[in-house]
Amino acid sequence: MSRAITLIRSAALSDVAEYAYAATAPAGARLVFLAGACPLNHDGSTAAVGDYAGQAAKAMENMRIALSASGASLEDVISTRVLVASTRREDLVAAWEVVRDSFGDHDAPSTLMGVTVLGYEDQLVEIEAVAAVIDS
Repeated sequence: MSRAITLIRSAALSDVAEYAYAATAPAGARLVFLAGACPLNHDGSTAAVGDYAGQAAKAMENMRIALSASGASLEDVISTRVLVASTRREDLVAAWEVVRDSFGDHDAPSTLMGVTVLGYEDQLVEIEAVAAVIDS
């Protein structure tokens, strides 16, 4: 499988953001739309109750599994949206740092959002993603 993603940066935009500002996938790439990765254990219980970073780590673990089942990996992710149930910037940053570190040098465009509530009991973090792959 060859990589389909091109991350785009611009010197005309601030370099403070810890992600590329845009990304493209070539014609013919297969797009993979992931449901929001939640911090759920295999038994359906919520992992790391009360811990933003812990929930972000579990959500990333679950995202890797979903990507693998789709024939993709983190390096194929073209964009993410990180949802954090909090009005405190510190909580958003705690979740974001885990997500950013999980992607390493593959700094796909991302949006970090504080939301009022998420779907599962005790859920604090959810991570949406789109990936693009070229099957060989």
